[in-house]
Amino acid sequence: MASAENRKPRIKITRERLREAFVLFAYVRPYRLRFIAALVCIALSAFTTSLFPLFLGKMIDAATVAGTTAAGNPAPSMGTFMSLGEKLRHVHWSLNTTLMLIFVQLGVQTIFSFLRVYLLTEVGEKSLADMRKDVYTRLLTMPMTFFTEKRVGELSSRISSDLSQIQDAVSFSLAEFLRGIFTLIIGLCFIFWIQPKLALIMLSVVPVIALVAVFFGRFIRRLARKVQDQLADSSNIVQETFHGITVVKAFTSEWWEIKRYLQTVYAVVDTSITNARYRGAFVSFMIFSVFGAMAFVMWYGVRMIQDGSLTIGALTMFVIFSMFVGGTFAGFADLFSQLQKTLGATESIREILRGEGEPVALHPVTIEPEHRLSGSVRFDHVAFRYPSRPDIPVLRQLSLEARPGEQIALVGPSGAGKTTVASLLLQFYQPESGEILYDGKAPSRFPISVLRHQLAFVPQEVILFGGSIRENIAYGHPEATDEAVENAAKKANAHGFIDAFPERYQTIVGERGIKLSGGQRQRIAIARAILKDPAILILDEATSSLDSESEQLVQEALENLMQGRTSFVIAHRLSTIRNADRIVVIDKGIVLEQGTHAELMATDGLYRRLNDMQFDFDVVTQSTPADAGREQE
Repeated sequence: MASAENRKPRIKITRERLREAFVLFAYVRPYRLRFIAALVCIALSAFTTSLFPLFLGKMIDAATVAGTTAAGNPAPSMGTFMSLGEKLRHVHWSLNTTLMLIFVQLGVQTIFSFLRVYLLTEVGEKSLADMRKDVYTRLLTMPMTFFTEKRVGELSSRISSDLSQIQDAVSFSLAEFLRGIFTLIIGLCFIFWIQPKLALIMLSVVPVIALVAVFFGRFIRRLARKVQDQLADSSNIVQETFHGITVVKAFTSEWWEIKRYLQTVYAVVDTSITNARYRGAFVSFMIFSVFGAMAFVMWYGVRMIQDGSLTIGALTMFVIFSMFVGGTFAGFADLFSQLQKTLGATESIREILRGEGEPVALHPVTIEPEHRLSGSVRFDHVAFRYPSRPDIPVLRQLSLEARPGEQIALVGPSGAGKTTVASLLLQFYQPESGEILYDGKAPSRFPISVLRHQLAFVPQEVILFGGSIRENIAYGHPEATDEAVENAAKKANAHGFIDAFPERYQTIVGERGIKLSGGQRQRIAIARAILKDPAILILDEATSSLDSESEQLVQEALENLMQGRTSFVIAHRLSTIRNADRIVVIDKGIVLEQGTHAELMATDGLYRRLNDMQFDFDVVTQSTPADAGREQE
């Protein structure tokens, strides 16, 4: 995970990217009063923190100056006209008064610090929740072409890490940046107020150290990323080797894998040692520079104390304020890096939010009488290419018609376009030319969610969600009664095994239904389709990977499901569709032949050849165990 994060390219800070980032501040607008209050608390927290060195210096002066000025002369009368800064310079409090002021200052600072953290966290979390909702909603409404071009891991990362990076920027980075600005301004004002000469000396050193730290730190981070990338490469080799251990041993390539692994390991060693050299030089330089600068400033300050132009308390104040200023300079480097990451995250999120999604309904679908389908479907000279493969035509002027309640079986070689027909029926993609008509109407005459709500799809690889069996059966119809769910399960031949579980319909199926067998998952998917009560049904071969007993139960459930509905059955095993009303043979994107099983077997066409090849294969596979037994005898 860390390696993937480090491989992200560095985002350059430009005016356009900053403008894009500020667009996301619209999510802060509903909480703007709390946000403004948090900003005020940040300023007051920085100001009250800056009073601590002042009071500390006055405490030291209370013990050393005893009410006189640095030169030993009486302090000027407070009635004398002078600036507020001069009055503050000559104010002297007793030790007890100064201690009391320090605790008052700490108490007020504590309140403001708590409020800024609490308010910014509340604003950040609530605005992030709104942003997550919009991003997730937009992702769900995106067309299938979007999901074919994006990886699931990438989309998940955007919802989790990218949004969390933005939330950190609102809740933490922004607060630290503003607090650093306030601290820097206040600190600079105070050190120039205490002693301008010392301030100029300090400022001539601190920026140099800070710049060296920034550039040196960037170089060291680059080496650290290289180490992590090399470690990721070595981990990939380990995973590849263990996943393919049978191939490794079969080809006696253990020595080669060890050599390959050691090359990456020693590369990590070399880079780490190089990194250690530069890091050691950097740390040594920083120690020498920081402590050397402090020693020089102290030396100059002590000389000013000796000639009476500075007090010990004032020097203490100056040193602490200098540490504030130097620490703030150093912290800006990390904040700049965080800003780069945040801009990269906002760019990704804005890309999603700007995307054009489908006009799907974001509420339970209700079907008006004029939108209710009877089940008639017609493909009229449909041509199609996948957007990711525009040079490969998948369907070529395909024409096909299904009457209400008719069972259509789609057969043909792999890559013929059968699954594409199903995707077009579900309106996952739009034809390149031609049209698909539902009850003689174009899809644009129906709201897309209303149209899809009247179609059901049972795939070969069933996907269940990680909730209960009841939730999976009622998916798409969550308001269904327990009786309706149970009736759907009975029609799908699923009630028997569900009732055998201790928790019955509340049994948790596990991630992707892993706790259930293949046949059980198929029957739950069929129950889900039965409960939906669709007008048009699309079935990918649901029995091809099941054992004989499960196949029989699933086949019976499918027959119950197809009764009275227009059904499109994508068939891989031709023995399962011999009773179809019409078999449509598709090859190279066109309808090659169609008819009943008997009609197609009476001709010397592709269907007959496919049927004969499959029959011969079944005979061979069924006879193999007996042959093997005879060989053993």
